[in-house]
Amino acid sequence: MAKNKIIIKTSEDIQWIREAGRIASLALDMIGQYIKEWISTEELDHICNTFILSKWWKSACIGYNWYPKFTCISLNDTICHWIPTKSEILKTWDILNVDITVNKDWYFWDTSRMYTVWEILPQAQKLIDVTQKALDIWISQVYPGNMTGNIGYEISKFVESKWFSVVLEYTGHWIGRWFHEEPYIYHKSQKNSWVKIVPWMVFTIEPMINLWTPRTKVLNDKWTVKTQDWKLSAQFEHTIAVTEDWYEILTLS
Repeated sequence: MAKNKIIIKTSEDIQWIREAGRIASLALDMIGQYIKEWISTEELDHICNTFILSKWWKSACIGYNWYPKFTCISLNDTICHWIPTKSEILKTWDILNVDITVNKDWYFWDTSRMYTVWEILPQAQKLIDVTQKALDIWISQVYPGNMTGNIGYEISKFVESKWFSVVLEYTGHWIGRWFHEEPYIYHKSQKNSWVKIVPWMVFTIEPMINLWTPRTKVLNDKWTVKTQDWKLSAQFEHTIAVTEDWYEILTLS
């Protein structure tokens, strides 16, 4: 979809996406109590899906381009899109991202959050803190008249000043009637570039930050993306609507 094909949302669209966002956020609130040693990522996946179904929504992940699970749960050196499994058991020092997308009546919402298992290394905590701050920085850049390139410019400037790196290949995206709408939000970009932000755009920004090199590799399952050097990665994500004078975070419970 070209830049001039951006879908501007209606008030009805916003309301449905807001409700989807609320359900997804509640799921992330809920799952935190289960993230502990000896639980498998597959069990966490089933717990999330059961919660979503109890709210009369459904996972948008399962079946999407043949993805086989209800959520993406990415541990340690996995950047994104790890498929939960029965054999992957959480242990002390693990960090993980839980990424949930829900839909109903063809409205979508997308969000993710970092979690830790018991005690983690100081370096891992610093990575998570920097990634959370990167999310806050991009939110501060969302207002009518700004350019989407400034989001990536500010994120990368901050992250690189802390000696971490921004993943280049995977981006934020417009969302609403479709899971992924174009154009995309790059997390490293030139200042004052790409698309002008106007009211009633709805998009995600989901900075993926690596402990060292930004280089990535995709595993044979065609989904799982890992750091090339096996070092840690972290990510946070919200879905945001641009209002007449500022923004609204749609993925809050």
